[in-house]
Amino acid sequence: MDLHLTSRRALVTGAAGGIGRAAVRALAAEGVRVGAVDLDPRVRELGGPAFVVDLADADAAAAAVDACARELGGIDVLVLAAGISGPVGTPLGETSIGAWERVFAVNVTGAFVTLRAALPWLRASDAPAVVVVASDSALVASPGMAPYGASKAAVLQLARAAAVELAPEGIRVNAVCPSIVDTPMSRGDLGMPDGFAGAEYPVQTAAEVADQVVLLASPRLRPVSAATWVSDFGVSARSGFPA
Repeated sequence: MDLHLTSRRALVTGAAGGIGRAAVRALAAEGVRVGAVDLDPRVRELGGPAFVVDLADADAAAAAVDACARELGGIDVLVLAAGISGPVGTPLGETSIGAWERVFAVNVTGAFVTLRAALPWLRASDAPAVVVVASDSALVASPGMAPYGASKAAVLQLARAAAVELAPEGIRVNAVCPSIVDTPMSRGDLGMPDGFAGAEYPVQTAAEVADQVVLLASPRLRPVSAATWVSDFGVSARSGFPA
């Protein structure tokens, strides 16, 4: 199927590693011209327009979006993949205000200021699409991950609110909510430095999540907006009833 993405222009945040890097590669494979943003200088390894910036800094984020858009000649697709996990395994009562605020600054405020800065460019596109990388943690909870789960729930609702508000302008906004993804961040968080080969639960690859991002970015999915695309192998649909 032709996804009608050739020669379109995309900006991906959190592009230095994990899902963001995979999204850059997957979009480029479809002929998309991709700009990349990350706090990690390794983002420059991707080629194309690349900017090292802390998205929690609203002015710096807006400047990076504008600079990238000028280099690309516009923005048709915005992928908001920047995120941090924050303290994992830390009880709620022992979570510091600083840790809480940093998770929200990157995961939520960073997404908000980037989307806000990209709006003039998206409005100029004939088929604008925004894909927010949330998490199944926006919908289900695990002990010791209160900041992360709360932030992903907030960014999911940001995606839904933006989809409703921007629908009259033809801007689609969708969210992907994957369960555990094999990335350097999740390996570190879960103490699996060598990967998840022996895990007793299903784990997806960053490339598999990136494929979902590409599909949602495609103009072929024009009717799809405000979607919460859960990819968790069906785990969250299972009843907890012991029978």
